[in-house]
Amino acid sequence: MTADLLETVEDGVALLTLNRPDRLNAFSDEMLRALIEAFTRLGAEAEVRAIVLTGAGRGFCAGGDIKGMANRKPRTFEQRIEDLRWKSQLPLAMRECPKVVIGMINGVAVGAGLALALACDLRVAARSARFGTAFATVAFSGDLGGSWLLTRLVGTAKARELYFTADLFDAEKAMDLGLITKIVDDASLRSETMALAQRIARGPTIAYGYMKRNLHAAETEPLTTVLELEAVHQTRTALTEDHAEAVRAFVEKRKPEFKGR
Repeated sequence: MTADLLETVEDGVALLTLNRPDRLNAFSDEMLRALIEAFTRLGAEAEVRAIVLTGAGRGFCAGGDIKGMANRKPRTFEQRIEDLRWKSQLPLAMRECPKVVIGMINGVAVGAGLALALACDLRVAARSARFGTAFATVAFSGDLGGSWLLTRLVGTAKARELYFTADLFDAEKAMDLGLITKIVDDASLRSETMALAQRIARGPTIAYGYMKRNLHAAETEPLTTVLELEAVHQTRTALTEDHAEAVRAFVEKRKPEFKGR
């Protein structure tokens, strides 16, 4: 772990906090490596049943560290592309993580920081949060899967508009576009997000993991493929202790107590 990423776990919820508030939590290499490691590791830890991602201070994530770029040593084309390739493992790690990932968007989320937010499964935004693709403002084309993720959330025409104009937009517009799950007052952001995370953490963890696989496949695969995945995954979740508990609870007319097994 690095000082650029803080991690706590409480009552089944892991809280990951980007910790470069003086740079609006712009990425460092250490932060990116720690995030990739954390999502991979937490996905395999049985005691972790939901993950919340947020930023320290007044920003969620400003994406790439533009100031840091000015001080980089010269690199070849091959070195640059290899650098981006390993960093691109982050959205893959988040999507392949079997735990539900909730973005607690506490401030600006732009550029690769927007892509990071979009890679979460759910997003709760403070009313003061601001969003934007930002790449055009620094003459970049975009990375970290943002173009893929944004296109699937808002459609190809709107994604083009947001990338080409690079306009900042507020939480209300993000909600209208379908980018976020919920808008809350700034003072309530943590309590509202953690309440949602606790609700997820008390749910059928294994089933959620297979739901993620189904939903990811539904974005790109034909119906026949998704139907086959659903059949396999439904059969797998039917063998869990949580499913047996849900059936007992239904018969006994009570709420089920899921254990994530």
